Order: sequence, then structure tokens, then C-alpha cells
Amino acid sequence: MSAASEIYETTIAVEPADIDQMGHVNNVVYLRWVQEAATAHWTARATPADQAHVLWVVVRHEIDYLRPAKLGDTILARTWVGPASRLKFERHVELLRAADRVVLAKARSLWCPIDSQTMRPAVVSDAVRARFSLAE
Repeated sequence: MSAASEIYETTIAVEPADIDQMGHVNNVVYLRWVQEAATAHWTARATPADQAHVLWVVVRHEIDYLRPAKLGDTILARTWVGPASRLKFERHVELLRAADRVVLAKARSLWCPIDSQTMRPAVVSDAVRARFSLAE
């Protein structure tokens, strides 16, 4: 498996503030977890220099809610980056209940790299592209 296709995993504990009036995790929380998984992946795998130079903004989220998460659950967030164009990187996230690995939600997001100095869209280095994307 190439570095670009490696799956990054992190765990998340469901907190009381995540629960809505229906007794399960609110949909907005799932979206927050998608973003947190992406950020954790970047922080864990990007060099300090790349982290200082490149910021990321979401230009599109698609999320399918499949099953509810409840208080006391531990969530396994799995993420990887798929194809990338010049300024858009496709990221995938699966949120699973850790106890039985049932998929609770799936997301596909498009992220744009931003130059940390100019705050404008930026083309990333070949090293970042190789580490975080599949060829399109």
C-alpha cells in the first residue's frame, strides 16, 4: 500500500454535549468528527514545514448518516485521501462504532490547500501530493 493510500485511524469518545434531544449524537457532531479526523491525519503525517506553509479549507462535504451513535460509544474515525486535482483533494472518512466496527457514517469532502502567508489557494509540493493523494 502506498503512503498516499494509507488509512489513518483515530478514536473519539462520545461526550454528553454530543447528544441531541433524540438521545443520539447530533448530525452536526458527525461533521465535526469528519473535520477533526482530517486535521489529525494532516498533523500526524505532514512535516512541520508543510504544516507551517499549508492550511486547508473545505469546499464541499457529502455525508451519509447510516446508524446512530450513543453516549458511551467510542468512535473509530478512518480517513484517507483519494484523487487530487491541482487545487482540490478528495478526502474520505468513515465513522465506525469501535465495539463492533459497524459503520455509522461515511463522508466525502473536497479540500483546497491554502498558502498560510497569502491565504490564497496554493499548489502543494510534490512531496505533499505524493504523501496525501492518489494520482487523478
